[in-house]
Amino acid sequence: MSRINTNIPAIQATHRLAANQFDLGVRLERLSTGLRINRGRDDPAGLSASETLRSEIRGITQAVENSQRAINVISTTEGALNEISALLLDIRGLVIHSANTGANSTEELRADQLQIDSLLEAIDRIANTTQFGGEKLINGNFEYNVSGIVASQIATATLFGARVPVGGFQNVTVEVASVASTAALDFQFTTAGATLSANATIELQGTLGTEIISFTSGSNAAAVAAAINNVAQTTGVSATVFVSGATTQIQLRSQTYVSDAFVSGKPIDGDFNLASGLRTTGNEARDAGVNPTVLINGQQAAASGLEVSLRSNGLDVQLELTAGQATTAGTSTFQVTGGGATFQIGAEVNPNGQVSIGIPSVGTSNLGNAVVGFLNTVKGAGTNSVLGGNSQQAEQILVEAISQVAVIRGRLGGLQRNQIETNINSQRIALENVQAAESAIRDADIAVEVAGLTRAQILVQSTQSILGLANSLPQNVLSLLG
Repeated sequence: MSRINTNIPAIQATHRLAANQFDLGVRLERLSTGLRINRGRDDPAGLSASETLRSEIRGITQAVENSQRAINVISTTEGALNEISALLLDIRGLVIHSANTGANSTEELRADQLQIDSLLEAIDRIANTTQFGGEKLINGNFEYNVSGIVASQIATATLFGARVPVGGFQNVTVEVASVASTAALDFQFTTAGATLSANATIELQGTLGTEIISFTSGSNAAAVAAAINNVAQTTGVSATVFVSGATTQIQLRSQTYVSDAFVSGKPIDGDFNLASGLRTTGNEARDAGVNPTVLINGQQAAASGLEVSLRSNGLDVQLELTAGQATTAGTSTFQVTGGGATFQIGAEVNPNGQVSIGIPSVGTSNLGNAVVGFLNTVKGAGTNSVLGGNSQQAEQILVEAISQVAVIRGRLGGLQRNQIETNINSQRIALENVQAAESAIRDADIAVEVAGLTRAQILVQSTQSILGLANSLPQNVLSLLG
């Protein structure tokens, strides 16, 4: 080569040196960051896929954190409800103690009532002060909002879960397909008229117990019914008089509509006859109550007397029908307009990634029901206080209140164990797999990069040496000048 203005070997060596230095820089960057893809030019398609996976990773990570926080809220609520449950048990013990009037003095009864009042105040205090992050939990703040309930059809409605569209409402249609009935027996006098011609005795049995009742000759139907009603709290059976022409009947009915409520009557002596059309065994007549068949939003609900419940995807509701509604085929509709506690436990914000629960108020004015009474009526000035001799009614209220708190705790426990905790497990598995996929695309293989770094270092050094040699080649022309 005898040209000196253009040193082609040097240009070629410079080009290769720049390429090798760039490769060396890439290897150094990957080893220093641990990433194979640091910018879009490194792998445009891989970067796009990696960013999508990173978005999923962030969503899954936040879903796990949300689930852990939801468990904290539930645990706080559960702790408060556990304490209220213990207080209710203490009150029931005091109510039972107050019923021991043969051994209690008036001062002891007043002391029982004073302690009951104190425990009721404690329940209200817990209900009004339990909070998490500034949000009250069991004072009704997380109840579902409902509208359109007809009081003559639905006595109470408790919602533990509902899927309410944003800015909309969910319709709840309650259809009584077949009606409820109490257990029923009819006895009539063998002689004409409405009085017994001789002494009579009947064995009467109901859900609560058995009584043998005797009547004297000449007792009229009203007296017979009154005698049966006097022991209604022992048997669970009430009586009414029904007159049709010359026939007088004593109608016996169970006090509840549930299918396990029954009435059994056995005439032992006298002029009682069983009216036709009832199930009998020998000389004994027996009949049982009938639960209604109820559909809620087209799905068959579980019915036990007047209490109806449905747990389905998107609706968890417990209703208490009125006797008129349960015994009349028909439809009632109301709307769920909002409320409840919603937990975002999925990686995407949509109904499938959310769970909701309604937490009703557990204040003393809400525990109990309209049938047996509410817990606040057990206070000293209330209509069911033990000072007024209402120990039996007060105990029924306590039993209902204890059951209600237990149901709420069960719903919360089911939500935590069956939905939130299983969601955490599934999300962690998904997070592991998505992170592995993202790592395969974006993370650098250190072994490969170290090998590439070594190669780049050697090439840079050798190219630098070659460039120095190429730059010295034009000096060979000086030998031509002699």
